[in-house]
Amino acid sequence: MGQARILVVEDEVIVARAIASQLSQLGYVVTGTASSGKVAIAKALETQPELVLMDIILKGEMDGIATASHIREQLDVPVIFLTAYGDNNTLERAKITQPFGYIVKPFTTKDLKIAIEIGLLKHQLERELRQNRDQLATLLNSISDAVIATNEQGNVTFMNPAAEALTGWQQKDALGNEAANIFHIVDEATDTILENPVTKVLREQQVVYLEEFTSLIRRDGKRVPIGDSASPLKGGADKINGVVVVFWDLSDRRQTKVLEKALEKEQELNRLKSLFISTVSHEFRNPLTVIQTAVELIEMKGANLTDVKRGIYLKRIQGAVQSMEKLMEEVLFVGRAEAKKLVYNPAPLNLEQFCLELIKDFSIVESSVCEVVFTCHSDRTDAVMDEGLLNYMFGNLLSNAIKYSPRGGKIEFNLICDPIEKVAIFYIQDQGMGIPEADQARLFESFYRGSNVQSIKGTGLGLVIVKRCVDAHRGQISVTSQIGVGTTFTVILPLNSDSSSES
Repeated sequence: MGQARILVVEDEVIVARAIASQLSQLGYVVTGTASSGKVAIAKALETQPELVLMDIILKGEMDGIATASHIREQLDVPVIFLTAYGDNNTLERAKITQPFGYIVKPFTTKDLKIAIEIGLLKHQLERELRQNRDQLATLLNSISDAVIATNEQGNVTFMNPAAEALTGWQQKDALGNEAANIFHIVDEATDTILENPVTKVLREQQVVYLEEFTSLIRRDGKRVPIGDSASPLKGGADKINGVVVVFWDLSDRRQTKVLEKALEKEQELNRLKSLFISTVSHEFRNPLTVIQTAVELIEMKGANLTDVKRGIYLKRIQGAVQSMEKLMEEVLFVGRAEAKKLVYNPAPLNLEQFCLELIKDFSIVESSVCEVVFTCHSDRTDAVMDEGLLNYMFGNLLSNAIKYSPRGGKIEFNLICDPIEKVAIFYIQDQGMGIPEADQARLFESFYRGSNVQSIKGTGLGLVIVKRCVDAHRGQISVTSQIGVGTTFTVILPLNSDSSSES
């Protein structure tokens, strides 16, 4: 992470200059030095450093610990303490400010570099995880279904606006309360109180569903017919950290003549939502475990860690973060599509050039596990389509073709533009494991995966995204496949799609 901007706070001028010199030799940029808390705070606000090296003992009214606390309150910047005092009392006071490192004087240049690199890395990971959590919270707050989450004791830790509206409880009043006090349900036919689904999930440690004709008793005493599911939130070693309840208002549906069909559909949606929560929880847990393990190894081995090992651990962390970002992007994309908010912006583009650039970029990412061979069978390939959606569409199809093909295999990508029918026809053919015939009819269902994928990683969202992109272009997609021979996806899109603001 070279060229990081660092502020040095040290009350001994000579020591401060020595540290600044070491930092410059290591390739960092020193934004300034300060010998007192007030000066340090002022320079931090002025120079906006990426990291602060803070001596605990400073001149003036504030020591380094108090100064670090002020800086952390005003700037999102990591602080590493420098001190000649390593006693428990000092360490406990320092821990309150959540430092990103603690170096005891005297220290070597290597100690300094290791502490800075780990501090910068931990701060970057903390920020990225915070952003992912914020995105997930935004997603939950924007959906129409009500969501309540609890901890392992069954106490409420989260409610989205839809849950507040349906229960009559505000999140600030519900937090910390037992879920049974907030989510109070009865059987409509017998008027008997039903067991709270949170309690049942914590006991049985599996997804549970409400029986038909269940009503929620709101905070004001009114009853609302609902459908719902409750799923366990699992942490490391399959330990349950809490429960998430997803429910929705069935009032309007109960007043229709198609009640039975509506309830059957809700049951299917219920299953998909439970599968969604389970899949996302599992797919997020794996990269988080990789990140945690790598950071702990870096911290544990410290100065004894070789550059090669450190590089391996950092590469694992980067890969895990990229995996989380890809999953979040897929979830948000499907969420927009399901909410009918998928933006569709067709514009003129050359399809042959688009395909060549896509394969070029794709080959860099996929590290040439398989060879992708593109062939254009038409002289004129001008079209009006949404380039962003095309990237999603063919990026997922090529990724699947490579994922399920043997290493060193060949993927054929063909383009034909038919000026008479005014359509572009794309073929993506692999020589992979193939898809069982019984699975082919369900390939475009959310979270559905072929029965023969075994341990190959995937969420079951890729082809859902492809189908939504094809539908946005008012096109068609079909698949032919044979076990052990390979699979061919055929996509037919109008060359000049009608403009539309959303799909």
